[in-house]
Amino acid sequence: MTSAGARRRVDVQLVRDGAHYHELVMGAVARARVSVWIATANVKGLRVEAPRGTRARARRAYVSVLELFADLASRGVELRMLHAGVPSRAFRADLARVPRLASGGLAMRRCPRVHLKMIAVDGALLYLGSANFTGAGLGAKGARRRNFEAGLMTDDDVLLDEMQGAFDAIWSGAECGACALRAVCPAPIDTLTKGERPPPEPKAPRRASKPRRT
Repeated sequence: MTSAGARRRVDVQLVRDGAHYHELVMGAVARARVSVWIATANVKGLRVEAPRGTRARARRAYVSVLELFADLASRGVELRMLHAGVPSRAFRADLARVPRLASGGLAMRRCPRVHLKMIAVDGALLYLGSANFTGAGLGAKGARRRNFEAGLMTDDDVLLDEMQGAFDAIWSGAECGACALRAVCPAPIDTLTKGERPPPEPKAPRRASKPRRT
């Protein structure tokens, strides 16, 4: 039974703009011990500061957040991502360079109806807000270049149960049978859970090359 209509008092923390990077990604997500569940409409390349003690950090370089995810996966953290659109070319290139994730360390499932932006960490902390999994939303963009974003973080058990249940219903394919968009879905999730082979993902269109001057 859903509690979506219930009114309760809960403790929340407002997260705005750059706090998505510092407090959510490099704070809560980076410290995950059990699981990180992400729901996002868009998936794009996302950069974070290189780990401390590395040469890249000494050069003040930035690396793909997938390197952080690979470290989490190596420590046994379960990584799930629900997304609506085809991941960007930059994200796919970054993923291909991290074998641990490309081979299943980061589980990804696509549902075109997913528009919620949610991150649940260890079943103990929940983010709900406007930020997609993109550099401008969650990454280390400069203050004058990043998106204006706002969201809430909470450790409220009821909200965690509600939203993790909603996430799992989509993830498991429980929402697929009654979906009115099934006929146009590129790969219904319940075909994955039943072991059927889904249709191939559409490839992102290539940019047209400029004609050579002769």
